[in-house]
Amino acid sequence: MSEKNSPLGHKAVNGLKKKYPCAVCALEHGGDPWRLLVMARLSAQCTDERVNTVSRELFQKYRDAREMAAAELTDVEKIVRPCGLHRTKARDIIGISEKLISDFDGRVPESMDKLLALPGVGRKIANLIIGDVYGMPAVVTDTHCIRICGRLGFYPENEKNPAKIEKILKAQVEDGEQSDFCHRLVMFGRDVCTARSPKCHECTLSDFCAHFKTVVTDHEK
Repeated sequence: MSEKNSPLGHKAVNGLKKKYPCAVCALEHGGDPWRLLVMARLSAQCTDERVNTVSRELFQKYRDAREMAAAELTDVEKIVRPCGLHRTKARDIIGISEKLISDFDGRVPESMDKLLALPGVGRKIANLIIGDVYGMPAVVTDTHCIRICGRLGFYPENEKNPAKIEKILKAQVEDGEQSDFCHRLVMFGRDVCTARSPKCHECTLSDFCAHFKTVVTDHEK
């Protein structure tokens, strides 16, 4: 059996697909790649819900990359302040927009190298764009992904290296399932497999979850 057909990968994908038939991105970008890129940068250390709220005002004032590239930094800072780290984030989303205009004719690029060249963009954001915008295999190693896949047993729970985790999951989750799998992990992490007090006894994945077997079940013996 190949790694891409690993039993755990297959079970996790199918279990989450059954629970969440519709996999959707939590960032309400309306299908606009530039908006998704901006929102993803704003989402660092901030809830998706707050980003969605702040972005409504932001995109009313700045409708595309060209308008954002011409924005005054202080004006953008005021709008994105509720997202935290507002000075850095405002500088980055203006810088991203400037580079898109100067280097890519306003179009969000699809390659990892080009995305990583944008201000404030790391592999997590780049993979979100690659998967959601361009439909290519991509694993977004956000906090939900790292926590849940560690509990399931893809790797030890104390493993927190996003790059290493991305490589592990890409080897075990089918290419065509990777992006939706990560969106479903976010929903699952909010509903069931929370950071604190996970609802293990309500979990539909508990029959193959390493955390449930070794921590919850053994504790109850």
